[in-house]
Amino acid sequence: MEFVKGDQVEVCSKEDGFLGSYFGATVVSKTPEGSYYKIKYKNLVSDTDQSKRLVEVISADELRPMPPKSLHVLIRCGDKVDAFDKDGWWVGQVTAVRRNIYSVYFSTTDEELEYPLYSLRKHHEWVNGSWVRQ
Repeated sequence: MEFVKGDQVEVCSKEDGFLGSYFGATVVSKTPEGSYYKIKYKNLVSDTDQSKRLVEVISADELRPMPPKSLHVLIRCGDKVDAFDKDGWWVGQVTAVRRNIYSVYFSTTDEELEYPLYSLRKHHEWVNGSWVRQ
């Protein structure tokens, strides 16, 4: 998929410690090589200047469009979800629901954490140019 300046995207990190995470960003430009994009993160800041959002050059295969917004979606035990935490979305599975608090297990870190519904979304994968709900 081709992106243009101003497109809202998610960076699908492949770095150790960040596998299974997605961070919102805006496309700044496409590099002359064509397979990389300069992006500016929505929530991550620069190490050298905390007042500025982090800008990086990212491989095209680490970018995807923003997933569809799922309004009024019922999330149940066993569902694969993304939980918003530490400035990004992390893939996990709902293991329990108690009084509108959802327990989510993250296999990449072997942790189970609790979240309110507003911090969760159904997990979608970008497959061959289409969104597939997991």
